[in-house]
Amino acid sequence: MHQWMSSPGRVVPDHQSTRLRADCRKIFFYGLLAFGASFIYSASAASGPASMEPSRPRVVTPTAAPKNLSIDQLVPLIVANNSNLRVSLMAQTAASAGITSAQAFQNPRVELTQGSNTARFAGTNTGPLQAWAVSQFIENPAVRNARIDGARAFEKGSEQQARITRNELVAQVRLWAYQGLLYQAQSTAAAEAVQLLEQVRERVRVRVESGEAARYEIIKADAEIINARERLLTASLMAEQILIELNRMAAGQLPAGWALTGDLNDDVEMSSLMEIQQQVRMQNPELAALQAQVLQAEAQLRSAQGSRWPGLELRYSQMRDPELRQGQLSVGVQVPFMDTRSGPIAQASAELQRAEARLEGRQAELQQQLLVISKSLEIARLRIEALSQGSVIEAEAALRVAQAAYRFGERGILDVLDAQRVLRSVRADLIDARYQLQVARIALDQLMGQHANNTPS
Repeated sequence: MHQWMSSPGRVVPDHQSTRLRADCRKIFFYGLLAFGASFIYSASAASGPASMEPSRPRVVTPTAAPKNLSIDQLVPLIVANNSNLRVSLMAQTAASAGITSAQAFQNPRVELTQGSNTARFAGTNTGPLQAWAVSQFIENPAVRNARIDGARAFEKGSEQQARITRNELVAQVRLWAYQGLLYQAQSTAAAEAVQLLEQVRERVRVRVESGEAARYEIIKADAEIINARERLLTASLMAEQILIELNRMAAGQLPAGWALTGDLNDDVEMSSLMEIQQQVRMQNPELAALQAQVLQAEAQLRSAQGSRWPGLELRYSQMRDPELRQGQLSVGVQVPFMDTRSGPIAQASAELQRAEARLEGRQAELQQQLLVISKSLEIARLRIEALSQGSVIEAEAALRVAQAAYRFGERGILDVLDAQRVLRSVRADLIDARYQLQVARIALDQLMGQHANNTPS
């Protein structure tokens, strides 16, 4: 029995319909392959000829090695970028402009009058009425000179404030830098201690496993290693914190990944006490700033005294009417009858006394501070000499003896650890003494104003 499939306008037998469906499947399959090939070709053409080339290994640019900066290289970088110092220099520029303002003369005054003349009686001429006048205030030369002197003293004080800012900034930078070197030295000493303790622990482990030593000895060695590693980590983190602080003072303008180089053993040259005292009196910026305040107070006192007679005013006027032309020359003077300026004079005199008292007090303080710093320098030198030539050598010898005795079974591990602890303590004292010597030298340089004169461009 034949099956029939109906289609519009045609009747197809069953075997023909089966062949037709197979041909349709082949056509659909080949069309799908052609579409996929065209899609892949278009994608490869869009990617360009570079995509047809074999992949090349990616070249990795090596990162720049950390830049090593010494203290002498670090100071100019921070000084050139510190915001507080720039603000001080701007204040000095503003103070210089104040001198120009103090030297300026008062402007003349011009008056113009326009009106009319109206007759009230018969026979009077009528017409326009015009008048003008020019006046000029002539200041008392004493008041003017005192104001100019005060502005110059204020400029000098601003200059000294900039020198104080720079001197303190350089001292802080050097202090932070040597503190960073202190932590680096402590980190190095802690690393050496960890390495030495690990060697001791290995020896203890062998003796404990062989039954020659009790187990508490390795427990004690492990505890010492933990403490040494904690000191190493703390010193390393503190050294990194110092680098961050120095970069903050430079407004973040230091090179990325920079490292601080230097040594706590830098030589410290010290002049005689008389020479240092003379340099402090001549170069200390704080004393110069206080002296500028005294000069400014003296100028204010002279200005207050001269303000009783501030000056005179010259005035010339002219008036014209239909009949007459009048010219007048007048002089005006303020008479100190009601206000004798006693209050401003007394106030300026008190300010002068205060400025002089501050100057004298600071001079006495600097002398005593100088003596304290000189004693600190001497103490640090004596500590360094005693530790480096005596205590450190003896502690190293004691450690060698304790280690030899431990190897031969004459001493326990506690004796070795105690000897190591004594050696670490003595070395830490030596590092601290060298740091205190640099701190005293920085304080001495700050008192003498060694870094107050050079300002960044």
